[in-house]
Amino acid sequence: MSYGNFYGIGVGPGDPELITVKGMRILSQCKRVFVPKARIKSESIAQKIASAYIREDAEIREVLFPMVEDKEVLRKHWADSAAEILKALSSGEDACFLTLGDALLYSTYIYLVRALRDKAPQLNISTVPGITAFSAAAALTNFSIGESRNPVTIIPMSDDLDQLDQSLNGNGTIVLMKVGKRLPDIIPILERKNLLSSSVFVARAGLEGEKIVTDLNTIQDVDAKTGYLSIILVDTERKDRA
Repeated sequence: MSYGNFYGIGVGPGDPELITVKGMRILSQCKRVFVPKARIKSESIAQKIASAYIREDAEIREVLFPMVEDKEVLRKHWADSAAEILKALSSGEDACFLTLGDALLYSTYIYLVRALRDKAPQLNISTVPGITAFSAAAALTNFSIGESRNPVTIIPMSDDLDQLDQSLNGNGTIVLMKVGKRLPDIIPILERKNLLSSSVFVARAGLEGEKIVTDLNTIQDVDAKTGYLSIILVDTERKDRA
């Protein structure tokens, strides 16, 4: 069977002006647009960010990504979603999938591509990179991510905070992603390591309700809600970032 082209487009962290020119061009040409949603009643953030670039006659379909950890449930979901996308592509027309930040950095798009490859190895898949949330957070706070030969460590936060504790003993920059509900547990660890003043916090970068804290000694509302769509950057060497 012949399929249309499938494009994965990273739309960046929130500011519509941070979508790449290539991503904007491809999106404006696609009549079939798939957008991710975490919950049935929630709005697709990726769709909202890219709304100005979606053509008026585009058919927009929502792809629900269940917030569960059961691998079998998730595998079936990816397979079902891939089947739906392939059905749309079977007409020969191109389609695109929007995703926050960069398409291949801790994104649901990664699993979707694998499922598509399993079902249609011949499918032409093109991925358009996007600006990451931590790049936006760094720009908003003038925080140097990589300096000289110092390493950069990216950690997707989980309920097990042992990796964070160990990483903070090293040098360079630590990028904490997917902070979410773990924010109340992260702050005490940074305080114990004497790193609060060497860290910055950015939530909802480029979106409504954006929150920027350049010294975590001053952070307020340390709860799970505050941690939603947030990034913490830590300079373990406590360098002057002025």
